[in-house]
Amino acid sequence: MSVTIETLEKLERKVSLSLPIETIQNEVDQRLKKLAKQVKIDGFRPGKVPMNIVAQRYGYSVQYEVMNDKVGEAFAAAAQEANLRVAGAPKIVEKENADEGQFAFDAVFEIYPEVELGDLSQVEVEKFTAHVNQEAIDKTIEILKKQRRTYTQKAMDQSVAKDDRVTVDFEGKVDGEPFQGGQASDFQFIVGEGQMLKEFEDAVLGMKLGESKTFPLSFPENYHGKDVAGKVADFMVSLKKIEASHLPELNEAFVKSLGVTEATVEGLRSDIEKNLEREVKSRLLNKNKQVVLDALVKQAKLDLPKSIVQAELDRMVENARAELKQRGIKDAENAPIPEDIFRPQAEQRVRMGLVVSELVRMKDLYAKPEQIKEHIEHLASSYERPEEVMHWYLNDKRNMAEVEALVVEENVTQYVLSQLKVKEKELSFDELMGQ
Repeated sequence: MSVTIETLEKLERKVSLSLPIETIQNEVDQRLKKLAKQVKIDGFRPGKVPMNIVAQRYGYSVQYEVMNDKVGEAFAAAAQEANLRVAGAPKIVEKENADEGQFAFDAVFEIYPEVELGDLSQVEVEKFTAHVNQEAIDKTIEILKKQRRTYTQKAMDQSVAKDDRVTVDFEGKVDGEPFQGGQASDFQFIVGEGQMLKEFEDAVLGMKLGESKTFPLSFPENYHGKDVAGKVADFMVSLKKIEASHLPELNEAFVKSLGVTEATVEGLRSDIEKNLEREVKSRLLNKNKQVVLDALVKQAKLDLPKSIVQAELDRMVENARAELKQRGIKDAENAPIPEDIFRPQAEQRVRMGLVVSELVRMKDLYAKPEQIKEHIEHLASSYERPEEVMHWYLNDKRNMAEVEALVVEENVTQYVLSQLKVKEKELSFDELMGQ
């Protein structure tokens, strides 16, 4: 088959093809004969329905099906002969001036772009590092202790102190008018943990049981409640209960309550250190991966296939509608979501996907079986029964595909880092964890 490819615009191409109508009709006849042996129509025994009735009832749908199949086969063969990497589905348009006995059509489509990766050797990036220190372990132990603290009611003459749990009634007004979310009864919070705005907590500090207080509170400009963001409210708060908090002692009984295998304080610290190191490694990998991919994509030159960007836009809009539905929004599936708000993100995702795919292909950065096995073993090592986790991964295609994708990302990250000018930057544990 001789194929002529016409370039329309950048990645857009057009190919003109034709098929003998006789070939299409023969296939339609064959499928109708096969269908006649299977269909059930009132008044006829199975397999005895006359062909003219089968053709009358099913002829159009069978012809449509055959046309789609044959056109698809012809287009695929043409693309293969011309060594084209087709991006997205082609748009098929029937031609009116076809030769006698021929069905002619134009297929308009896009091809994947040539990706020019660019020179990475002169690009400088920061590679982040971080370490787990004793302070991080101590902080984690304090969090575990706070999760298991107990409370006792304070005496009438005692006042509110930091870390106390208080129960209050409150009402807030802006310009003398109540606002949504500004009132509550028997509301409980722990003073000093940031559950309430600092001005609110400061006002409650030092109060005694049964006392009431009125105070002004300034809402931040970026406050989640848009009606009061940036405004000053007058609050009245009444204190109904004060409870002092008591942290458990760090001893073997406490460690045992956490289910640590080695029920000693040293065993707990060792267990926490391993978990924190695993978390640090994961966060550093993600942080450095993003730096690397940004540098890689910034240096690359390529045109974006409109069809692939559109498919990504469609997916993002559908995800947005699904999220609205999950929130209980009525008729979420028909919500008018303008796709252009997602366009920059969609284009960046497509650009990154194409650039990374090209790099993986060029430098053979595909996941090797031994890398996948090692990654799964690492994931399984944090569980009590690693062999069960290994089995869960190895016997599920979706899980294996996710692991393979992660390994490829790590291969890409390490390769690109080896090509860049790298300047290491040490982050504290808290900086890495975003505290």
